[in-house]
Amino acid sequence: MKVAKLWFKTGAVLLLIIAMASCQDDLSTIGAELLGSETPTGILDDSHTVVAYSQQMGPVQSNRLPSYQLGIYNSPVYGKSTVNLLSQLTMRVNNPKFGDSAVVDSVFIYLPYYSTETVADSVPTYELDSIYSRSQMNISIYESQYYLREYDPGTGFEEFQAYYSDQGEAFDGFVGQELGRVESFTPSAQGFVFDLGDDEKENLAPGLRVKLDSIFFQEKIIDKEGTDGLRNNTNFRDYFRGLYFKVDSQNNDGSFFLFDASKAVLTVYYSFLPEDSENRKNEKFNLDMKGVIVNTFENAPLPQHIQSVVENPNREQGEENLFLRGGEGIMTVVDLFGPDVDGDGVPEELEMLRAKEWLINEANLVFYVNQDLMAGGSHEPERISIYDLKNNALLADYFSDPTGGMPAKEALVNHLGKLERGSDEHGEYYKIKITNHVSNLINKDSLNVPLGIVVTQNVNNRAFQKLSSSQEPDVEKVPAGSVISPKGTVLHGNRSFNEEKRLKLQIYYTEPN
Repeated sequence: MKVAKLWFKTGAVLLLIIAMASCQDDLSTIGAELLGSETPTGILDDSHTVVAYSQQMGPVQSNRLPSYQLGIYNSPVYGKSTVNLLSQLTMRVNNPKFGDSAVVDSVFIYLPYYSTETVADSVPTYELDSIYSRSQMNISIYESQYYLREYDPGTGFEEFQAYYSDQGEAFDGFVGQELGRVESFTPSAQGFVFDLGDDEKENLAPGLRVKLDSIFFQEKIIDKEGTDGLRNNTNFRDYFRGLYFKVDSQNNDGSFFLFDASKAVLTVYYSFLPEDSENRKNEKFNLDMKGVIVNTFENAPLPQHIQSVVENPNREQGEENLFLRGGEGIMTVVDLFGPDVDGDGVPEELEMLRAKEWLINEANLVFYVNQDLMAGGSHEPERISIYDLKNNALLADYFSDPTGGMPAKEALVNHLGKLERGSDEHGEYYKIKITNHVSNLINKDSLNVPLGIVVTQNVNNRAFQKLSSSQEPDVEKVPAGSVISPKGTVLHGNRSFNEEKRLKLQIYYTEPN
């Protein structure tokens, strides 16, 4: 009996092990595919249901940006873009006192580049960032007589006033006196050193630094001590309405840079006579660039083959090529899972996937660069971004990326993969991971919204900018990072003649049995 019971128990254990192994085999990871290409066995092919097309964004809100830009950028694909700047100035102190017999010595405006400082033997050197071209151009700086409102009267002054990238012509009608001009300008990594006397020196990081008209500021600022215009910043922004920076060049090329407006400053250097002294004392009065700031854009006409596509995109079937451009630029719209044939609000392909109840392990959109149309190299944007067009919101994958807290160049590389380059440094593809988004569509019945694709200068920035008029399909906003990026690219669409490089959807999944 004991032997029989032992054999019975042993057999039961063996059956249990076999059963568990069988269940483990049934819970199999099927994998994913680069749709339309040769891939590992068991890959889901859904590429045929992805539709993508490009369209112009039109004028975009260009105030309340995380960074501002100035200059001329000539894209090998999209042509010349000229970006000017209008900015208010603010006083650091209300009702300033300049002293007796105050006389302006000199005035400078300073726009600092983004840079990294390294100090060796007390001597700083700088590595510049966000400089996109370095050909010669001219910069003129004018007094502006255009009043920039902080709040929108159309909303009962409850919302901030939006200014748009196409308002340059309106601003041009209020240009006052030219206050300064620099010819043949190009950005330099050389900082500025000031001798303060007594072997003291002051270092200033690289930037645009232009001398302005001293007589103007003598009459506009120093001589107005005690007047209502200088009583507070509310009055001051109406009295001195700001500076207008305009750029020009003899050809299609120029310099183009982003700058840190929070550190931009106009400095009036002056001297005065202190009480009971015959020796003049040197002093300075600073005005910060912390009011309303607006960039305006002037884009050259697009090449005809691009213009015809972005003006009349094929929204039903998609396009051969996808165009992306920052600034007042071009975006791409992506629709997943095909049409809703029966009109119930859910595409048939998505209904089929929901019925399967798959566990989604990973999902990616892969965009291949059309190297036949792109110049490659430094003109290519390192990053592109994706967002929910219906809700003007970033995807769930953005907030779950563990690299989100890193500096912009290395941030969110899981979700918004960097441009993968070949040995020749030409871009090959971008991979955007949308695992959580696809999983929510399949397993949580989330709404299948159209997705927007844009170039971005800073993936860490979460702000959105308004479009002056909505575009199909109900596109009302774009990520701020796209507005401050001058670059662009061309990608293979879902109808590309090169089938291996068509826009692809990868889905790795686990299928329960």
